[in-house]
Amino acid sequence: MSPRPCVESIPAPAFQWIFQRTVSGADDRGRYGSPAKGHTTMLTRLGRLAVRRSGAVLIGVLLTFLGLAAYGAGAQNDLDLARWSSPGTESVRAGDVLREEFGTGNPNLALLVTARDGDVDSASTREAARALAQEVEGLPLVTDVTSYWDSDSLALRGTDGRRALVLVRLEGSATEAREQLATLSPRLTRTTDELTVQVGGQEEISRQVGEQARTDFLRAELFALPAVLLLLVLVYRRTTAALLTVAVGLLSVLGTLAGLRAIAQFTEVSTFAANLALVLGLGLGVDYSLFVISRYREERAAGRPGPDAVVRATAVAGRTVVFSGVTVAVSLCALLVFPFFFLSSFAYAGVLVVVTAVAGAVVFLPAALARWGHRVERPAARTSSGFWHRTALAAMRRPLLAGAGVLTVLLLAASPLLGLRFGLPDERTLPEGTSSRNTSEIVHEEFPAEPTDTIQVVLTKSPTGTTTTATTAATRAYAAELSSIQGVFQVDAPSGTYRDGQRTGAPGQDRLTAPDGRVRLALVPTQEAMRGDVPALVERVRDLPAPEGVLVGGYPGETTDFRATLLDRLPLAAGLVLGATYLILFLMTGSVLLPLKATVLNLLSLAVMFGCLVWVFQDGNLSGVLGFTPTGSIEPSIPVLMFCVAYGLSMDYEVFLLSRIKEEHDRTGDTGRAVAEGIRRSAPLITAAAGILALSFLSYATGGVVFLKEMGIGTALTILVDATLIRVVLLPVTMRLAGRANWWAPKPLRRFRIKEAPEPEPDQVLRREYA
Repeated sequence: MSPRPCVESIPAPAFQWIFQRTVSGADDRGRYGSPAKGHTTMLTRLGRLAVRRSGAVLIGVLLTFLGLAAYGAGAQNDLDLARWSSPGTESVRAGDVLREEFGTGNPNLALLVTARDGDVDSASTREAARALAQEVEGLPLVTDVTSYWDSDSLALRGTDGRRALVLVRLEGSATEAREQLATLSPRLTRTTDELTVQVGGQEEISRQVGEQARTDFLRAELFALPAVLLLLVLVYRRTTAALLTVAVGLLSVLGTLAGLRAIAQFTEVSTFAANLALVLGLGLGVDYSLFVISRYREERAAGRPGPDAVVRATAVAGRTVVFSGVTVAVSLCALLVFPFFFLSSFAYAGVLVVVTAVAGAVVFLPAALARWGHRVERPAARTSSGFWHRTALAAMRRPLLAGAGVLTVLLLAASPLLGLRFGLPDERTLPEGTSSRNTSEIVHEEFPAEPTDTIQVVLTKSPTGTTTTATTAATRAYAAELSSIQGVFQVDAPSGTYRDGQRTGAPGQDRLTAPDGRVRLALVPTQEAMRGDVPALVERVRDLPAPEGVLVGGYPGETTDFRATLLDRLPLAAGLVLGATYLILFLMTGSVLLPLKATVLNLLSLAVMFGCLVWVFQDGNLSGVLGFTPTGSIEPSIPVLMFCVAYGLSMDYEVFLLSRIKEEHDRTGDTGRAVAEGIRRSAPLITAAAGILALSFLSYATGGVVFLKEMGIGTALTILVDATLIRVVLLPVTMRLAGRANWWAPKPLRRFRIKEAPEPEPDQVLRREYA
């Protein structure tokens, strides 16, 4: 799937024009800059419309809410599951050949058979096991069955002779196969007089990961929603304000689910995108509502009448919300550069969350404030400077000391990142006691090899168009050399079974030869190899000279190609995120230095996040407390997703704070005063928003799937570090040291800054209608 165009693909002048018309307007001559007197922005007009037609707007939002709820409720049925494969790679081409010419593919289901009499070679066990294999052959989607009792392969027999394996190939998409497994797995798990059958294999592990993830998400949301509502009541001290904020979040969630269902009619969308919609929709809805409501309260406390306060809050706070939303959307759009619909789906969800959350904050919320604003206001304005304001002032008085201290702490927290190791997922992703994990652990402990992770080597046609056959000496020699590679237990070839460079089994494996004479070889890896560096094993196989040409696939090949493609595209994705967010902050601030400092500070908070991932999830610290089994490595797609999500959210708070600092600087011209005042007014909101969003993510740490724990804890930590140490200490310190240079830009670039909207003139007609 080719990447979709997004905000970063819009040329800078067009990008600026869109923002200018939205948040600042244009003067009568159409030039960029401050609007002419009397000219209003789109956000100002939205605010006035919300006040004048608040009833109609609220009824429209209610009908929209009900429609989105009805349509979005069926979203999960239209979403798909994914496998570890990268389109167009060697392993995928090998899989196509296996399916089309051999009628087979990777064995993705394993039945672990335990002999009740303790001997898998006894006559009664053999008869019962062969009957089981015949039963499985007749099940839906089953295209290939290989059992120990029909092949006598030592790789399929446990070392003590009590257990053996039946390998099954389920055809169809991941969604089809796992839906079928939901019925087949309980049916095949059994205990009879002759044997006990347990179900495992990659497809069953993935199915149970999906089921566990859905359970974890549901439990997390059931906890997060009331907890968020309670925190909002404590922050606002007004129940109405808390309910309106949650309503914006729910509107965003339902709008995103409905949008994902609509997109799924045209392309594949992952089921996990719906899970991101739940936590991100609620979180951004809270963030944006906090700033709009707080600005409304501030305007009312300053003596501005209700209707004017609604309009002013929509125009000023709405501008910040729009900039923030575009920043988050751009960060998630970077996932579109990866050719995996699993990651592209998160980009769709991210953009939809932003659009719906922004719409809720600048359309629904102003109309609600016009109706119930008196129930939202504080009894009195806050007069104390606050903890964060005092902290920022103290840091700016001794910038070198404060900056060095905080920087040292953050660098120490980030230092485990230097030991980061990427690896492949396995059954330890699931909690202990899960049936497929138990099955896989028995195979690891009692079998000399890992036949469910067979490396498939397909010999290709020669330049003359003929196919390599099993009878050639070159093919036999190639199979023997493959069996000598470190990490290979045995090689099954049409000419026999090879171990340690020698043929140990007789010919007769017809399933390894296609009707046209094309040959495939099945490399069974050792248990040690599959627990070690799997990509290195695959590369050793690919680097071995072949008689003509080969395609190397199977599950190890697919995961190796997946990781390689992911890491190859990562610099492009990171470059797009950094470049686009720099441009957005430049358009907002008109400064060359501020966006650069914001980027560096954001990367510092992300370094802390990845340091935490390595220290906790790779190295296993706190594994007993958090309830997971460390694997010694990190699966690479989750950090990539976390980078885009966490970077967007941390830049979200950067936009909130810089916007207020810039507003104060434009008013006073004093950088130190602007920073202190901006922090005084914004830091409590940012801290509250960050705490609520972090709580939403932390709720996933209670789940059983390691991926969710990583994402929940890592993202929550990034949000909290960014909203406290970064924004309240390092940001004011760096601005204090830079002084006037904070606002510098080359003269030719100054005209591109999108200036704030002018103060709207009082609207007497509006006041009368509002009253």
